[in-house]
Amino acid sequence: MTAAPNPPAGPSLHGRVRSLHRKPETGSEHGLPKPVVREIRIARGGVEGDFNRYRHEEQHDEPNQAVLLMPVEMIRSLNAEGWPIGEGDIGENVTTEGIPYSAFHPGDRFRVGEAVLEVSKPCVPCTNLYLLPYVGDEKGPGFLKTMLDRRGWYASVVREGRVRSGDPIERA
Repeated sequence: MTAAPNPPAGPSLHGRVRSLHRKPETGSEHGLPKPVVREIRIARGGVEGDFNRYRHEEQHDEPNQAVLLMPVEMIRSLNAEGWPIGEGDIGENVTTEGIPYSAFHPGDRFRVGEAVLEVSKPCVPCTNLYLLPYVGDEKGPGFLKTMLDRRGWYASVVREGRVRSGDPIERA
């Protein structure tokens, strides 16, 4: 009698890249919102041509914060609560679709286009979000509280590669 095959490490998850975002270094500007681009290349250090001032200056290019993922489903949930967040507004590099926010966990690996990313930790909201035109100083504290455990997921790069809008996202 042969042994049964080992079950997969986790449930099968399939989504897609809804949109991609990159913002080059522009003087002393902060990296949000990030404009939409059709394609990115993810290298070990993150998205080529993308500059994250906080990650670079304060975190010394921490590899566990190379890429920021944000499910569009969370953006829609926040929109329903009255926050007019657009894709790229909170600084994400990859807006995902089809994989719920709660399905991302530290240590999970996902194939995103040609790249493989490993979820490292949730992104903690910071006061840079006050710069968004619909937040500002007055609404900032409430917005940070709203975004706690909802701002997206940082990931490190396991395998470099090109990613295009519409590419599949699957558990690796």
